[in-house]
Formats: sequence, structure tokens, C-alpha cells
Amino acid sequence: QVQLVESGGGLVQPGGSLRLSCAASGSMFSVNAMGWYRQAPGKQRELVATITSGGSTNYADSVKGRFTISRDYAKKMVYLQMNSLNAEDTAVYYCAARGVRTARYDYWGQGTQVTVSS
Repeated sequence: QVQLVESGGGLVQPGGSLRLSCAASGSMFSVNAMGWYRQAPGKQRELVATITSGGSTNYADSVKGRFTISRDYAKKMVYLQMNSLNAEDTAVYYCAARGVRTARYDYWGQGTQVTVSS
């Protein structure tokens, strides 16, 4: 089992920045990628960014050039640096881990709210 705990959400003005953190624990050897997803009110959960164990990254088109995903293996942490935030980025952000055996994002955190508003 893998446990994930997000932090760092909050209220930010348009154009501002936030850094989300995800603390992982448990059987991390069974995970080969980490990701950030988000869900806005009335919308489906969507991919924001992913990073593999090899360091390859992938981003949703809507956040490319503004968001950066990174990880610290030693600390078992994953980060999402979000810059130039706008109202469309308002959502609950979830950290997720992809299982080696299933190739699916089987493990999820509880989410952290990000609100972009003036």
C-alpha cells in the first residue's frame, strides 16, 4: 500500500504562484510514476502532470509552460510548482501514484483545494 498526503493549497490571486507538495509513504517500490490531477466543480477529474521513475514528465496542454512537476526520491516527495495561475486553475488537486503491476493510478491522496480569485 502507498499513502499520499497533499499540502500547499490555498487562495491566490490571478497571476500568482503556489507550490503543492505530496508526501508519499508505504511500498514505494511498487510505484513507477507519480502524478497530479485536478477536479473543478462540475467537471471530471483531469490530468495535470506526471513524472516517471526515470524522470520523464508530461503535462496537460492547459498548464504547459506554467506548471512544473518534480520529485525528491530521498524525501519521497512530489511537487507541483504552479505559476501564472488563473481562475480556470481553481480545483481540488490530487496527488496520485501509478502501480508497477497495474499501470494505473491506483493510489490517491485526499486532495488540496486551490482557489484562484481576486
